[in-house]
Amino acid sequence: MAITLQRVFNVRRAEVLPVVLAMLFFFCVLTALMMLRPAREALGMRGGLDTVRWLFVGTALVTLLVNPIFGLLVSRFRRIVFISFTYLFFAFSLVVFYLLIALSPEAIGVISGQVFYVWFSVFNLFSSMVFWALMSDRFSLEQSKRFFALIAVGGTLGAIFGPWLATMLATPFGTPALLLVSSGFLMLALCAAGVLVHIQPAQTISGKNGCAAVQPAADERVMGGGAWDGIKAVCQSRYLAGIAAYVIILAIMATFLYFTRLQMVAALGDEMDSRTTLFAQIDLITQIATLVIQVLVSGHLMKRLGVHITLALLPVTVLFGFIGLAAVGSLAALIVFESAFRAVQRAVMRPARETLFTVLSSEDKYKAKAFVDTFIYRAGDVAGAQLEGALGRLGMGLAAVASVAVPLAIVWAGLAIWLGRTQQRIAVSNLPE
Repeated sequence: MAITLQRVFNVRRAEVLPVVLAMLFFFCVLTALMMLRPAREALGMRGGLDTVRWLFVGTALVTLLVNPIFGLLVSRFRRIVFISFTYLFFAFSLVVFYLLIALSPEAIGVISGQVFYVWFSVFNLFSSMVFWALMSDRFSLEQSKRFFALIAVGGTLGAIFGPWLATMLATPFGTPALLLVSSGFLMLALCAAGVLVHIQPAQTISGKNGCAAVQPAADERVMGGGAWDGIKAVCQSRYLAGIAAYVIILAIMATFLYFTRLQMVAALGDEMDSRTTLFAQIDLITQIATLVIQVLVSGHLMKRLGVHITLALLPVTVLFGFIGLAAVGSLAALIVFESAFRAVQRAVMRPARETLFTVLSSEDKYKAKAFVDTFIYRAGDVAGAQLEGALGRLGMGLAAVASVAVPLAIVWAGLAIWLGRTQQRIAVSNLPE
């Protein structure tokens, strides 16, 4: 495996172990998430689509409340401590949900399902955010271009393995047992994170010109600052505000596609098991398409096309996807579009977007990134959900959604180009004189 990584993916000998650990870390996180995602979707639909839109609002509010708590942890504790706290908290929550189901099954209803939906959405955002924050903290911009896409393969394998494992375990052990298994994978992820932090020193931005340097002692220091520093940084930096705008548009587009899928699936019937099965099948198709793109092309895109072009590929996919979906309007077309969207998002756009943070300070990598990847993303969800609902009330269907999505995708592509070029300017200014 080490030889393959060195020859095919341009990973140097000293980088093999950190990359493998990062892949294992992401594999465990995505396995834990994707085991439970189909059940979340089915539970969320119990109250109807309008309820799901309000669940988006609830999730956004919860992420806003959690952000200063996470910022406080980052300010007061060493990296491995607040990373451990995050994953331990979610693992403990899964055990609590399991005990609730096992000891009081009569308490499980629509309201508890909605609570789980909001909790899982927050869990999804923070677990992925902490992972990528650690990656941008461990690896330089040059390294991120070479193997962030490869590290993402570990997550895709976990996203494929999770639903498969769920189908294997649900019948003999029952669905509640999946919560304990998911909790176990979070513990494995935390172990991989601990070893990675130990063997791969932090990349810090310091010095007169913001010179990038490897500083092992940085892991032992507390970053300091305040709980609200991440929010302030986004408001004060054009670059971070641009990343936030990119994420908002991403969330709006994903939400348009998400509610289009819910509507088409709802039209097929209201039987929960069949909905869960269909959601799982769509996820499986998406993950396979993602894996193919990651293995064959994504590792070379950033090196050859640059971050700015790579970031613009998803807006272009959305542009043509919504045009095609509005023209055809079938479930099959939706599955093709969603598979392409998710594959490009996870295999191409996400690694490229994470490189944007490698040129920033450690505080911004954790605090500002937490605010952008959680509250800003969920705020985009809310905007997309409410806008999609308003367009739906006009009675124009997919045509109305496409009429908004297409021009927004053009703006999105322009923003991607600007972010990639700004990143390069920051990287040059960070070089020592």
